Amino acid sequence: MKSYNLLLMLLFTLCFTACEDRLELEPAQSISGDIAVTSESNIENILIGVYDESGQDESHGGQLQVMADLIGSDDQITWGGTFLAPAEIKNKSILPDNNFVEAFWNNAFEVINQANIVLDNLAIISDADKKNRIEGEAKFLRALNYFDLVRHFASGDSGVPLRTTGILDYAVDLSLARATTSSIYELVIADLQSAISLLPESNDVFADKYSAQALLARVYHYQSNFPAARDAANDVIQNSGHALSGSFAAAFNHDNDNEEDIFAFQVTSQTGSNDLIIFYASEGNGGRGGDITVNDEYVALFDDPNDERASFFYESPENGGRLTSKYTNQFGNVPILRFAEMLLIRAEANFELGTNTGNSPMEDINMVRARSGASPLMAVTYDDIQLERQRELAFEGFFIHDVKRTKGSVAGLQWDSQKLVLPIPQSEMDTNADMEQNPGY
Repeated sequence: MKSYNLLLMLLFTLCFTACEDRLELEPAQSISGDIAVTSESNIENILIGVYDESGQDESHGGQLQVMADLIGSDDQITWGGTFLAPAEIKNKSILPDNNFVEAFWNNAFEVINQANIVLDNLAIISDADKKNRIEGEAKFLRALNYFDLVRHFASGDSGVPLRTTGILDYAVDLSLARATTSSIYELVIADLQSAISLLPESNDVFADKYSAQALLARVYHYQSNFPAARDAANDVIQNSGHALSGSFAAAFNHDNDNEEDIFAFQVTSQTGSNDLIIFYASEGNGGRGGDITVNDEYVALFDDPNDERASFFYESPENGGRLTSKYTNQFGNVPILRFAEMLLIRAEANFELGTNTGNSPMEDINMVRARSGASPLMAVTYDDIQLERQRELAFEGFFIHDVKRTKGSVAGLQWDSQKLVLPIPQSEMDTNADMEQNPGY
């Protein structure tokens, strides 16, 4: 398997706190793996590095969401940028050397390896509450990255390599075959269930109990395990203390987490990445002028002209295209789990099961609509719920996953088309003797 850039990441995390903690690095430019895992403070610093790495632009800092939007869209959005890799993804003609795909693969496995190193060395943590918190956060981040890897790269029951121990010694053969898709999901669910039991109910800007519960609701929803998805989402809705923002606009572009953010990756002018800005925003808002523009076909999904979401756009000064207003703050946090998604998950699960746990499907859908000024629906169908997801969650990385989850189609391709599965990166094929490529590549 392609080796992870662990030593570089350890150096970054330790240097990040060097001015405050005055750590001594041996030598000045690097730190050996055996030293990195010998102190409680170093383990905590590695965990901070796991957050930082997972929120990098190649992954949950924006490029992952952009890839999911591009491959999952037909005529709702247009890619007008000059980069070849996103164009391949939008056209569903991805090559194995696509650098967006490779960057996400490598980044995700770097995160997983660092999370594994934290989990391997929990015995160093003396305080029981701190140990539980660190374990829960590491498992949440490992689950988040494995979930997105398996959703994008799995073909049938051929998943991705599965490692649950960290690698410090790169002088060994790191080749590893693909595990089954089902075994990856078993780990993801087990990690999140464990994280829920270990994490506190609030944890500043880091993952807490309800972050793990919300991600578990998303996992169950993706698997069409509606009873479990309903109950997990309902727990977040009823007990987390989160709520819908006062307006749709207030859910985005903020520097500090607000009431709707169940979990977000933090961005400041000094650290963090928000590539959603890069590809969705005008130059004046920190982007490239609007590489991704929103078409009339998307706007036509709205049924009420008073719906704030139907006009939540602005014109690009650079290309005249329609740009989403979800990303206009260059240093705004990247939302990963929002309260609105939990309402939509509970609504769909209750609809499928014929239940009214927490609320009726119509009441939950109308809560989301009312926040944006849309008129209430008098009855709710399955199609109404799916449309509401598109109206509310567009441009946040849901397009392809809703196509696959609902067994739909996009651009004339059925949900199980191999063209909607990312190729194993060519660099991985070249360095991992046990790796098998996805069909069609």
